[in-house]
Amino acid sequence: QVQLVESGGGLVQAGGSLRLSCAASGRTFSRYAMGWFRQAPGKEREFVAAIRWSASSTQYADSVKGRFTISRDSAKNTVYLQMNSLKPEDTAVYYCVAASTYYRDIAGDEDDYWGQGTQVTVSS
Repeated sequence: QVQLVESGGGLVQAGGSLRLSCAASGRTFSRYAMGWFRQAPGKEREFVAAIRWSASSTQYADSVKGRFTISRDSAKNTVYLQMNSLKPEDTAVYYCVAASTYYRDIAGDEDDYWGQGTQVTVSS
């Protein structure tokens, strides 16, 4: 079974940094796009960042662009989300996502593979 296991979440003060990690197993995702979504209480799940198989093509939500950086280590089958200059509005459960089909972008739907989520809380 494919599993995405996230780590690195926690509590941080505004302006601080966290690095989330997502370790994949059950399949080698070097040819698959991966990314991150987040969901705050009472809000819909929203796209945060994505990275393609080449690791040279990335995409970010406007709300995090310039502050967050997505990267991947194909040898470790792991994707990361470096979060800097964190704001209270970044508080959410962050989910790791992998595309269901290689050489396709993540869809953010039930066909993708999803991690269990990790809580990020930013205090003001």
